[in-house]
Amino acid sequence: MATATERQILDALRRVADPDRGADIVSLGMVSGVVIRDGNVAFAIEVEPERGARLEPLRKAAEKAVEALPGVLSVTAVLTAQAVAPGRNAPHPAAGGRTQRGAVAGVNAIVAVASGKGGVGKSTVAANLALGLRANVLDADIYGPSMPRMLGIAGRRPQSRDGKVLAPLENYGLRVMSMGFLVPEDTPMIWRGPMVMSALQQMLREVEWGRLDIMIVDMPPGTGDAQLTMAQQVPLAGAVIVSTPQDIALLDARKGLNMFKKVDVPVLGIVENMSYFLCPHCGGRSEIFSHGGARQEAERLGAEFLGEVPLDIAIRETSDGGTPITIAEPDNPHALAFRSIAARIWEKVAGADVQRRPPPRIVIE
Repeated sequence: MATATERQILDALRRVADPDRGADIVSLGMVSGVVIRDGNVAFAIEVEPERGARLEPLRKAAEKAVEALPGVLSVTAVLTAQAVAPGRNAPHPAAGGRTQRGAVAGVNAIVAVASGKGGVGKSTVAANLALGLRANVLDADIYGPSMPRMLGIAGRRPQSRDGKVLAPLENYGLRVMSMGFLVPEDTPMIWRGPMVMSALQQMLREVEWGRLDIMIVDMPPGTGDAQLTMAQQVPLAGAVIVSTPQDIALLDARKGLNMFKKVDVPVLGIVENMSYFLCPHCGGRSEIFSHGGARQEAERLGAEFLGEVPLDIAIRETSDGGTPITIAEPDNPHALAFRSIAARIWEKVAGADVQRRPPPRIVIE
């Protein structure tokens, strides 16, 4: 089946009118970032911030118009609030652009769980820490959301009572929001930076989180748009860096740690995941990815070493099965390790009635 072209998509969107301005959204220059891959279509609709909340019907109409095209398998449209004149590009946060900043209503502390690279078990650590803290979870890994499956709520979709604000899904006493609830698991997220940042803002601020002592944010790996968005627009209480012990992973972990330092986000510490392997048959210990590298790196960088978690089949099986080990086997030594790390994070975030820092302004000189 032939894939729809960008011209066909724009022609379909010409039939969608802005209800306030009396013209179609293409002629008004509101459509940007059209991406097409293997029948999956994504684009942004740029609107003024004050109109964003009431233009959800417009977004849905745009998706429906494109879904009707032959060869289109899925459509994802996001409303991108840009307070700039038509035809002007909004500044990127890293270039000193001023963006709306402020606390998330009802949330006392937000902690980012991050890594410099993928494949180090960051999401597994984030899920178990959230359970140890009884913290709610924002899955900010737009390109590879894992929380729906890990927390046993894959295949469900969040509902909205008023058509504007989503209700997070709940399991194990946690409230969770993830892009994985909104698109099929096998659908690639082919979004550019502005679309990612808009989606993060909507998942963070247009969700009925309720009153929270703490929120865990599972960050995507690396040091790109998602991290800059969270660092600049959200008053993070701190960041936890997850790494495996080998040198190549620690190089990237160092980049992640230094990125948070540069944007004035406190680094709460480093967790060494897959620290060692204990054979379930003979009890022999193997340090497959080396051992102790994260502790040494933490000492070198002046950060706290929060603890180590081994490479263990029970951790993998419970995570894949949607019942993380902290909830499935609460007395397991590995579950206790996660709880110990979670307790130390809580001490650092909430101890002595810590005041929340204001979000930083990032300036390139």
